[in-house]
Amino acid sequence: MKRRKTKIIQDKKKRGEWAESVFIARASEEGLAASKPWGDSRSYDCVVGRPGKFVAVQVKSTIARLESGEGYNCSVCSSHKPYPAGSFDFVAAYVIVEDAWYIIPEKEIRGLKSISLCTAGGEAKYERYREGWGVLRKASEIGDSASGSAEQILPAESAVVHPTGALGRMEAAANFFMRSLQRSNVIPQKIDEKS
Repeated sequence: MKRRKTKIIQDKKKRGEWAESVFIARASEEGLAASKPWGDSRSYDCVVGRPGKFVAVQVKSTIARLESGEGYNCSVCSSHKPYPAGSFDFVAAYVIVEDAWYIIPEKEIRGLKSISLCTAGGEAKYERYREGWGVLRKASEIGDSASGSAEQILPAESAVVHPTGALGRMEAAANFFMRSLQRSNVIPQKIDEKS
C-alpha cells in the first residue's frame, strides 16, 4: 500500500490544532478514549481515559530538523518558558515528516524548553517512548472493579434522567459524584441518619 505524503501546514497555530486532531484519531486507533477539552486555556490539550481515570496530554509537533540532520528539534515549552510541574501528565510529540509519535511522561521533560527526537546513537534519549501508546493505556486504566460494562459503571436510573436547567444539572452532577465515591468505597454506601 502506498503511503500518503503529508502536506505540511505552514501556520504554527493551525499545524498545532491539526496535530491535536491527529493525536485523537491515532489514540482512537490504539483503543484509547481521547477527548479535547473545551477552550484553549488549559495547560494540556487532550485527555485520555474515562471517568474515574483521566490523564492530561500536552500535544506538540515538529518539522524542525536538527543542524546535524539526524533528528528533529521539538519545543516542549510555552511562551519560551518550561511548563510548571504538574501542568500535564504526558507530552505527545509528533514528528510529522517521520509520522512518529513519542509519548513521554512529564517528569522526563520537566524544566526543558526543547528535546531531540528521531535521533540515533548517544542522543537517542527519548527513543524508548517512540510509539509508546502502552504507557498512556496503563496510566489511564482503572482497577478491575470498575472496568466492566456501562451497566456496572452507571446505575440504570441515571441513564434515563436528563435534567433541565442549571440547578437540575448541578444536582445530577452531585448525585453522579456521590455514586462514584460510593462505588469506589471512598464513602460508605449508606450514611447512618442517626449520626
